[in-house]
Amino acid sequence: MLQIFDKKDTGKPFSYLLTLPEGFDKEKESLPLIVFLHGAGERGDNPEMVAVNGIPKLFRETSPVRAITFSPQCQPNRIWNTQIYPLKAMIDEITETYRIDKNRITVTGLSMGGFGTWELGMSFPDAFAALAPVCGGGTSWRCDLLKMPIRAFHGTDDQTVPVRNSIEMVDAVNTTGGHAELTLYHRVGHDSWTKTYEETDLVDWLYRQSKNG
Repeated sequence: MLQIFDKKDTGKPFSYLLTLPEGFDKEKESLPLIVFLHGAGERGDNPEMVAVNGIPKLFRETSPVRAITFSPQCQPNRIWNTQIYPLKAMIDEITETYRIDKNRITVTGLSMGGFGTWELGMSFPDAFAALAPVCGGGTSWRCDLLKMPIRAFHGTDDQTVPVRNSIEMVDAVNTTGGHAELTLYHRVGHDSWTKTYEETDLVDWLYRQSKNG
């Protein structure tokens, strides 16, 4: 079930949504964590906005897989790429609080959150088991840092974030010895996230990833 935490009440740098599977007992389980970074349209001071797309939407009522999800809300007029260090600190805190399996932390995000997913992975290349950026992009010259599995998604007709952004990132990862796959949706515009999160096996894939192989 979806839990809502407002930064005004918690004193944390971000408001956030958290989901725990039914019957979760941190004294008996160490579960994987899926981190979700929303797009620019969900920035603000109302964390419920974050649940309109992607991971928190899917996990709102029930857990498709037995994992914990963490979906922070970016402040107005900020972008994830400038919030990487406080974001990583909150991921670390969630990891300790809920005794997350540190080998099974994955990150996914859409649009602005897709850029944030790439940036988080490149800034902390040893911290995550896998990345799944949706219609994002980044600084491809840093992709040699990325050795974890990556699945990227993009619509070929995206007029907001050009598809070449994902193509360049995936090519750079693979050229430098990493393993990245790119799924292209033909005749799809900026909203490539609906197909990605609701019509593929991405959630199951994220759940299965582990730094232990």
